[in-house]
Amino acid sequence: MKILGIGNAIVDVLCKVEDNFLVQNNLTKSTMKLVDESEVKKLLSSLKIEETVSGGSVANSIVGLSQLGNKVGFIGKISDDDLGKKYEKGLKKENVDYFYSKKNEIIPTGTCLILITPDSERTMVTFLGTAGKINQNDIDANAIKNSEILFLEGYLWDEGDPKKAFEKAISNSNKVAMSLSDLFCVERHKPHFLDLVKNKLDITFANEQEIMSLIDVKKFEDVIGFAKKIKRLVIITRGDKGAVAINDNEVTECSAKKNLKIKDLTGAGDLFASGFLHGVINNKSIKESLEIGTDMSSKVIQIIGARLNR
Repeated sequence: MKILGIGNAIVDVLCKVEDNFLVQNNLTKSTMKLVDESEVKKLLSSLKIEETVSGGSVANSIVGLSQLGNKVGFIGKISDDDLGKKYEKGLKKENVDYFYSKKNEIIPTGTCLILITPDSERTMVTFLGTAGKINQNDIDANAIKNSEILFLEGYLWDEGDPKKAFEKAISNSNKVAMSLSDLFCVERHKPHFLDLVKNKLDITFANEQEIMSLIDVKKFEDVIGFAKKIKRLVIITRGDKGAVAINDNEVTECSAKKNLKIKDLTGAGDLFASGFLHGVINNKSIKESLEIGTDMSSKVIQIIGARLNR
């Protein structure tokens, strides 16, 4: 297997909203907020659902890699409930090997409301459900050992059982990549993420805001200096400024695509990671890998949702 992803197994529920909906519900645009089951149900009662998808950040990336023709797998915790069954079916339909046996859990399968405003920004309201209860017993060590790259998401990291699951996964991996996921995650787990980036990850994906917060700098040149110093592959997406890869002392840039009809930024970072990792495991250069990532993300932001149609 080329790549195995481990992430939050969450059913994405896409809804279009006006800006005032965010204001009325005390939501900050373009961020992710964790809520309990009752709050998700309350918000859903006043929304029109556009689409439901087997989502989660790394799952989106893994599906993108599958669509590019790679043999991939995924581990994520679900319950044997209606949403859990839909989740598993959705991944299998995308030719993703699912290394998790669902069972009846006390907590239901996770849900993420993706609220898309008219400016195409997405604001996420997440009930992690059983996804956030992943533990080391849920991790298939053989599946990890049999994959070339392990891909993790920052959203999944938390103290206690998820941390132990992470550690087991990393200790069994041949090569490990991770996305920092969200500014909220970085600020919540800064010392742990910094340790991962400096000492354990072979490849780190971040956007400009996340990496600058992680290392507490105000200038982008300082990010480049940091990445050169740790001598690991760091990939940074910068919106309309394109993307940058720093590998040892080598800095490679790729411009953003112009004149796109942007509909929804959901999945932009996830699909960028798909494209870049596709390049890496198919022996492309860093420049080519950045270009494939940019191409994938530019396609996904011109449709609703985080899935490209085959």
